[in-house]
Amino acid sequence: MSWQPALDPKPGDTLSCDAIDMVIVPRARDLGGFSVRRALPSRQRQMVGPFIFFDQMGPAEFLLGAGMDVRPHPHIGLSTVTYLFEGQIIHRDSLGTVLPIRPGELNWMTAGRGIAHSERTPPELRSVGTKLFGIQSWVALSAADEETEPDFLHYGANDLPVLEDKGKVVRVIAGSLLGASSPVRTSSPMFYADISLSAGASVPLDPVYDERAIYTVAGEVEIAGDIFGPAKLLVFRPGDRVTIRANTDARFMALGGEPIDGPRHIWWNFVSSRRDRIEQAKADWKMARFDTVPGDTEFIPLPEPEA
Repeated sequence: MSWQPALDPKPGDTLSCDAIDMVIVPRARDLGGFSVRRALPSRQRQMVGPFIFFDQMGPAEFLLGAGMDVRPHPHIGLSTVTYLFEGQIIHRDSLGTVLPIRPGELNWMTAGRGIAHSERTPPELRSVGTKLFGIQSWVALSAADEETEPDFLHYGANDLPVLEDKGKVVRVIAGSLLGASSPVRTSSPMFYADISLSAGASVPLDPVYDERAIYTVAGEVEIAGDIFGPAKLLVFRPGDRVTIRANTDARFMALGGEPIDGPRHIWWNFVSSRRDRIEQAKADWKMARFDTVPGDTEFIPLPEPEA
């Protein structure tokens, strides 16, 4: 995914739950035929653990012949993490990868020193009309891994552990949660999970890491008497044991980890601990020094600086 910064809405009302540090209402943007809600980075907070970018894609329904078309664009210093609830995307990258992603599966692309990729709706789905709904996040790499070789890994739905018990379904995407661990190798300590709860069911979120949040996807959840609907990033204070209860059937993403090892700069699709590395990446994309994406000849040009 490619991004441009935008202004944030004002934060919401004061909360009775002291464990909640802030509520981030994502800003809505249209990316040419489908809506995006961007929760990170925001004016209130840049990161939660290593998560430096968090986008809700859709839900969108495409007309016949239409679809998602994110042209080839570059990344450095991060991993893109793509997870779908509905629909399908064809991922292509400069490593030569061509692979669809479907609901419950995971695409984990590590940019490292530099990669380019595109994301598009498959042609066969454009002919019948399709929907798209999912989350794409960026995870900043540790300083030791920022210049690692680029890599792409795909995990099938059966590769990720799923816990089912008493009205809850938890798919552990990365890290460990509730005693289950994902096979995904991460650059720094973190966790990420897709959690569905039946009305009345609950799940704990223990203070294993200093930085924790949930992003509400559907339904209503209750935390210490406060009720939250969809499209809210709830960031918790460190040290408190939190219980999330479903007021209705609900779905949310749980995310976080240890604070990243130092400040991170973010500009367009580039993340780095060094400003000069961002400038180099700008010049490399402008001068066509990134590897190209086989089979996809279009590209997103480097944004022009604002006047």
